[in-house]
Amino acid sequence: MNRPRSSDVDPVVLARTDVADGLAVLELGLPDGAPMPSWEPGAHVDVLLPSGLVRQYSLCGDPDAPTWRLGVLREAGGRGGSAEVLRIATEGRVLRLAGPRTHFSFDARSSAPALLIAGGIGITPIAPMAALAAEAGADYVLHYAGHDGRMALVDALRARHGDRLVLHVDARPDVGALIAGSAPDAIVYCCGPASLIDAVEAACLARGREFRTERFEAETLTPPVWDGPFEVELEASGLTLEVPPERSVLEVVEEAGVLVLSSCTEGTCGTCETPVLEGEVDHRDSILTPAERARNDVMFVCVSRAACPRLVLDL
Repeated sequence: MNRPRSSDVDPVVLARTDVADGLAVLELGLPDGAPMPSWEPGAHVDVLLPSGLVRQYSLCGDPDAPTWRLGVLREAGGRGGSAEVLRIATEGRVLRLAGPRTHFSFDARSSAPALLIAGGIGITPIAPMAALAAEAGADYVLHYAGHDGRMALVDALRARHGDRLVLHVDARPDVGALIAGSAPDAIVYCCGPASLIDAVEAACLARGREFRTERFEAETLTPPVWDGPFEVELEASGLTLEVPPERSVLEVVEEAGVLVLSSCTEGTCGTCETPVLEGEVDHRDSILTPAERARNDVMFVCVSRAACPRLVLDL
């Protein structure tokens, strides 16, 4: 796998707050005290681990602060990345990070109301969005669901948002009712467990609401639109390659010696985003909205494929 070869920033863990067993909030800063790079609500970073694993975590602090904040939850049944982060991220430890990247942005310029829905550790990208909405004087409400004692940032959220914050402790919100009760032009933002995102997405589709999300769990892949081999022309490299049904575009391109940064290989992190110059894409990622897919101008080559015999990519 062609993972990020180098970090963009190497901060030190300034403080660690253990919210519960297997759930911690990390405060990160540069060793010399200089401000960390700027970012936008919804941004995430890649954590490059000593084992070689790369994991994605949303930034959840104040974008204007000189430090960064990450929330890390140990995933039961995961592949070990979150456990490794929690094991090594002690105060004073230097971490290697790539990013930040933003594929889940909040439109503060929109006059439409915002319905923000978070579940569990999914509060991490949603919290800065809520803060930006409050700062902009937007019409918004934040629903946050989780288990008692395992909900991060609650005190800060209460202080900032007052009655615009609705907590669902040990209970899954009735997402159908939330969507139905929101303004017809409301934009719905959601992050959390796959089951919550799926439910919110289905409710939004049923009522024609605009829906934006970030998934760190890949959606279940359906059979490809084009089930045979197809060609990819790499315009910048001057190569034309054949992608067989059993291989990804990323694998074929890497084998040909063309550099494409990648990380998750599941269509969730956005690292391998590639401009599309010609052809129709079978989008199989967990990032793009329906409107973004319809533009057909980018694809994530780790999972997405051609929906036609030939693609031309800007590689």
